[in-house]
Amino acid sequence: MNAASAIEYAVSHLKVKHIIIYGHYNCGGIKAAMLPEDLGAMNPWLRNIRDVYRLHREELDAIEDEHLRLVELNVQEQCLNVIKMACVQERYLLDGYPIVHGWVFDLRTGGLIDLNIDFKNILADIQKIYDLTDSERVVNARKKVG
Repeated sequence: MNAASAIEYAVSHLKVKHIIIYGHYNCGGIKAAMLPEDLGAMNPWLRNIRDVYRLHREELDAIEDEHLRLVELNVQEQCLNVIKMACVQERYLLDGYPIVHGWVFDLRTGGLIDLNIDFKNILADIQKIYDLTDSERVVNARKKVG
């Protein structure tokens, strides 16, 4: 809820043009999520990572170091969660912004990896399912602006 509130404020009121979802290799949260144990108050947070693993289990089980790839997939899925937000969709339909970026930091090399999330195509692909916009309101707002 905290992140969603901050994103909505940034998108709706500050009119940010870019949102960066950022992860890092050798992440303790990813490692903890892969442990089959009760970690108390961390469980709800780790459940999201475990859900990402569940969604991509076949790919992850087929590779040797699934932790690295799980970091990338978690960033990608969190980008999707942002793209699903009504305020992000509405503003994108009106202004072409914000653009959501997924990045991973490699602690060993100091390199920053852009996962090249295809924001426009992903939004087009999922919008039928996750469209939370008031289409009539967006169309009317476009007419007033343009």
